Amino acid sequence: MYRNSYQITEDILDTVSCSGMQGVAITPLIRKSNLSHKRLVGFMSKLTQSNLINKIETDGKITFILTEKGRIYLGEYKKFTDLAGSFGLDL
Repeated sequence: MYRNSYQITEDILDTVSCSGMQGVAITPLIRKSNLSHKRLVGFMSKLTQSNLINKIETDGKITFILTEKGRIYLGEYKKFTDLAGSFGLDL
């Protein structure tokens, strides 16, 4: 079954959220979100521009952490999908 862009966004935000304040590097994010590098970079660009994720670069390493806005979005999205699921809707 294919995922839509909202489901992919949820997977990415959930993975970044689970990494905590240490953040997550791009390679583990690629593995855990099951996306190609090119596709993930596109999503990460949109998510950083929307201020859902912060990109932190230190010593040539890039890590991503979830912002407060990202936490709120992820929580509300999960509530919405749970509600839709309770009515038998697949999103």
